[in-house]
Amino acid sequence: MFTGIIEEVGVVAAAGNRMRIQCRKVLEDAEEGSSIAVNGVCLTAVDIQPDGFWCDLSPETVVRTNLGALRQGSLVNLERPAAVGDRLSGHIVQGHVDGTAEFLALEPLPGGNWWLTVRIPRELDRYLIPKGSVTLDGVSLTIAGLEGASLEGDVAAVAIIPHTYENTVMREYRPGAAVNVEVDVIGKYVEKLLSLR
Repeated sequence: MFTGIIEEVGVVAAAGNRMRIQCRKVLEDAEEGSSIAVNGVCLTAVDIQPDGFWCDLSPETVVRTNLGALRQGSLVNLERPAAVGDRLSGHIVQGHVDGTAEFLALEPLPGGNWWLTVRIPRELDRYLIPKGSVTLDGVSLTIAGLEGASLEGDVAAVAIIPHTYENTVMREYRPGAAVNVEVDVIGKYVEKLLSLR
């Protein structure tokens, strides 16, 4: 389990189905087989070295996330799993990405803040609510606005504070880029329970 609070921005040193990530902080207590969230995707760290680790991408991960599109030099958000007794600063994040959203815009707001908009896939619309939680590329965010559904999906907006902008990969986004989305797991459980009644 993760919380969506990014600890470090890493760099892809080798891309492909076997990927190497250069980083340091998230390796402080890592062991062979440790989980590390890479752009919100729970991956198993192997061949851990002082300046990075290797991880394998399954075909499902390549199809469902943006990790297959990464290239050498790409930046990635990194987070270690939560430990029992830690504060839950973000929200419950599993590292199980539901799909990718289309990045639309990142517009400046007063005070160094930003307004980020993405088009969420139609099949995930039902899990989004105003002031609800959503994870974008591993970052725990609060939905600040939802614009009407279209055939392509809802446009979700989130407010980005200066700290998040400066300490995540969001500053690198370009229009049309794929952003990993994990919807709030509680909504999925509620839907399943109600469907069984």
